[in-house]
Amino acid sequence: MLRLSLLALSLMVLCFVGCTGEVPTSGEPEAPTSAENYQVLLETTKGNIKLEVHPDWSPKGAERFKELVKNGFYNDVAFFRVIDGFMAQIGINGDPELHAKWRDNNIMDDPVVESNKRGYVSFAKTGMPNSRSTQFFINFGDNSNLDGMGFSPFAKVVEGMDVVDSLYKGYGEGAPGGAGPDQMRVVAEGNAYLKKEFPMLDYVKKSTIVGEEPAESKEKAEPKPETEKPESEDAAPKSEKQTDAPASEKKDDAAAKPETEKPATKE
Repeated sequence: MLRLSLLALSLMVLCFVGCTGEVPTSGEPEAPTSAENYQVLLETTKGNIKLEVHPDWSPKGAERFKELVKNGFYNDVAFFRVIDGFMAQIGINGDPELHAKWRDNNIMDDPVVESNKRGYVSFAKTGMPNSRSTQFFINFGDNSNLDGMGFSPFAKVVEGMDVVDSLYKGYGEGAPGGAGPDQMRVVAEGNAYLKKEFPMLDYVKKSTIVGEEPAESKEKAEPKPETEKPESEDAAPKSEKQTDAPASEKKDDAAAKPETEKPATKE
């Protein structure tokens, strides 16, 4: 009974930030991409994490991730939503002005090819189609329940999963459902808010593509215009229709986007 109550609360929190109840659809499967795999090094406050990105799993997701890393978007960015046994979420830039230039620059959906298993990485999204932007999460365990909700893994951890496991989890779920950071305040106030009120959070200090030049300065991290882009999720009322992250606490839960992008919840 308690588990069912927690699940209901988790789903309410998720929908409050942005889910419409509509499961994203990706349409017809696309032909495999010819792009090569690449690796990304995340230098964090707890140690290094190396990701291997597979464009054949999620072509648009892999392309967007490379663009953001090359532009230095993930430098000095917090793991602001870390839920024990579920996932670690990141992707709101600490500079509100810079984040504002990217948050509604969404990419189109990719079919779900791989599963959200331990160590696999997916972009967060809302319940709306084509709502991935900058936030992503690393799965702590088997979250295959997220697969049917449209969370398409684009990478996996190949080194440093022990570092992922050590990320600070003490704040738990974000406000208003938990004691963790309020995503809307993170978006509006950036790292100034996080470092003052949540000093224990861990950060990606620097992200680089292995074998390539260091990331460009934050000032150059400007998004490229998208030719196909749904209406901004933040232009709509923040009621039951907007969030980008998976729901939290248990495998049998629902999912959506964090930032108003969260992975599904797990109660």
